[in-house]
Amino acid sequence: MITAIKDVIQGKAPTLQHKRSSHWPTVRKNFLLENTKCAICESTSNLEVHHKQPFHVNPDLELDLTNLIVLCESKHNGINCHLLVGHLGNYKNVNPDVVEDAKIWNQKLKQKNC
Repeated sequence: MITAIKDVIQGKAPTLQHKRSSHWPTVRKNFLLENTKCAICESTSNLEVHHKQPFHVNPDLELDLTNLIVLCESKHNGINCHLLVGHLGNYKNVNPDVVEDAKIWNQKLKQKNC
């Protein structure tokens, strides 16, 4: 419940009426065990499991592993990947191209660090 309130305050979820599945904590934990770094900057800290299609928009995909991507809020390389790419700078936004954008930014960061 505290996480849900925090998500609403940060704008990550529109209201508390969109209740997460009781299976979400386990799905999230297991997904992070399999996907151990940010898809953009490859940071391993402050990882978030981001829904490509938000659970409050499409509840049927909340636990679908193909609807998930790991993004960080570590500010590695000076950016909050979850906020910038996952939500286009505002947690109320949805980035329908998050997977493609993550790949593009990952490649750009790798080229920068060469």
